[in-house]
Amino acid sequence: MTTLYFSPATCSLAPHIVLREAGHPFTLEKVDLSAKTVNGGADFNRVNPKSYVPVLRFDDGQVLTEGAVIMQYVADQRPESRLVPKNGTLDRCRLQEWLNFLASEVHKAFGPLFNAQAGEDWKAHAATRLSARFDWLSRQLESSTFLMGDQFTVADAYLFTLLNWTTFDFVPLDLAKWPVLKSYHQRIADRPKVREAMKAEGLVG
Repeated sequence: MTTLYFSPATCSLAPHIVLREAGHPFTLEKVDLSAKTVNGGADFNRVNPKSYVPVLRFDDGQVLTEGAVIMQYVADQRPESRLVPKNGTLDRCRLQEWLNFLASEVHKAFGPLFNAQAGEDWKAHAATRLSARFDWLSRQLESSTFLMGDQFTVADAYLFTLLNWTTFDFVPLDLAKWPVLKSYHQRIADRPKVREAMKAEGLVG
């Protein structure tokens, strides 16, 4: 059985959701990112020298890192889940286009807001950049249930995780400014497997 190394409320929530949505058997291993340890005090850097989550570890000891890659791998093992389009199709490239955009233009932009050493000017710039991205995302979702249309995919698990960060007190962004995104976020939060993942990470009661 595969093991997902995670830290609550971080980007590892996205593959956690996908594992549950796909019905893929797995176990959870919680990581203390400050101490770089896993349960029991073992050195997390021996699992992933990059020192961050998520990590998917296989029974033979091999590991897979990077959330977008992990999510696609897991979804490909369960094609009936329809979490990713078939490889080699334009739709699969469209999905990867979304994943790349979310990683480089949204996920990365949150960085200064999580950095205690970042100056206020840098944080203000990051918030302005994120607001522009949220404006664009809102327009894309005005007439669409999910990022790829009517089908929930791994890209939605990723965007949901990123939007979740706006609920943190130190992030100066309120989804109420973007009713379309707020409704989208709630729609995904209501999915049974998403609630399971959130509960398992201690994010909801």
